Amino acid sequence: MQVVKTTLLSLFIFWFALLFFMPKEELYFTLEKSLQTEDIIIQETKRETGLLSLKLKEAKVFYKGIEIASIDEIDFFTLLFYTTVEIKGLHFDDSLRTFVPGDIDNVLLVHSLVSPLSVSLTALGDFGLAEGKIDLQARKVRVDIVKAKAIQNIRAQLKKDEKGLYYETSF
Repeated sequence: MQVVKTTLLSLFIFWFALLFFMPKEELYFTLEKSLQTEDIIIQETKRETGLLSLKLKEAKVFYKGIEIASIDEIDFFTLLFYTTVEIKGLHFDDSLRTFVPGDIDNVLLVHSLVSPLSVSLTALGDFGLAEGKIDLQARKVRVDIVKAKAIQNIRAQLKKDEKGLYYETSF
């Protein structure tokens, strides 16, 4: 019994030390490099590193050199087997209003080892409430509009099935 306690305590200490000393900013820079291959650049004004998180404040998103959105805050949080990314205050450029919904107040992306090939998402904004799934293996995104509000400007991009309105694309 003592061996089991010692082993579990050692594993817990190793896991906590790994999380504590994990190079969070370097992992973010790796993400930035992979986004740059798709011509997407995230430019933040302030970075805050926490014990288990990394926050980016006042970020601007550029696609092929053109600013397409600004973000008030992005919060990355990880426990290695459970990771969340919360985006607060996503504001799209006015020229994109016919393709994207209005401002998005909150987006929550969740990835866990229970389902390693998918990422769930929840979004709340001017359009209402949306829930979706990103299938990493099939490289598809499906977002269901759960509670629709002002969707007139994006209605052309939405499809309808027995569940209601949804948006689907591949990447």
